[in-house]
Amino acid sequence: MVLELNNNPHIKKIVIFASGQGSNAKRIIEYFSNSQQVKVTHVFSNNIKAPVLKTAHELEVNALHFDRDAFYQTNEVLNLLKDIDPDLIVLAGFLWMMPSNIIEKFPDKIINLHPALLPKYGGKGMYGAKVHQAVLENKEKETGISFHYVNEKYDEGEIIAQEKIALNANETIASLQKRIHTLEHEHFVKVIEGLLTHE
Repeated sequence: MVLELNNNPHIKKIVIFASGQGSNAKRIIEYFSNSQQVKVTHVFSNNIKAPVLKTAHELEVNALHFDRDAFYQTNEVLNLLKDIDPDLIVLAGFLWMMPSNIIEKFPDKIINLHPALLPKYGGKGMYGAKVHQAVLENKEKETGISFHYVNEKYDEGEIIAQEKIALNANETIASLQKRIHTLEHEHFVKVIEGLLTHE
């Protein structure tokens, strides 16, 4: 199902990129579903089997799959984004590096969520449970989440906001993952709302 683009200039448009389950994408879509100011118009995924595509479809948001060629070689994804003209591109569990032509076209309009307190535990290959495992192995006293602008290096863009939690004595990867998800679901929408409605 493909919905008509909303050309109302008063509504800020969000495009979400996700690679997997999409719990953050679902939370963002639902949070803004009744907003008169902000709407999620599209969800893009590099994984054709990603549950996030089904979730987007069920929530009546355009769901699009793309491959490496469309992303890095043919400019197909870039051209789609130009047509949509989003006010914000949100990476919510998206595992590929954004190509430079998209970053250049949408300066300071692409944000990412990382499940640690950057600059610690960032970089290529650091995502999901791998991050939490590293945090626990290094016996950190606290961890959290970081929201940052996207540049051409993994997790090195300017930090927008961070939220911290103290680690429990008996913390496991599973318990930490659950607590971090709760933190993400609470704060992701607040950060997006702040960026799009601050004017």
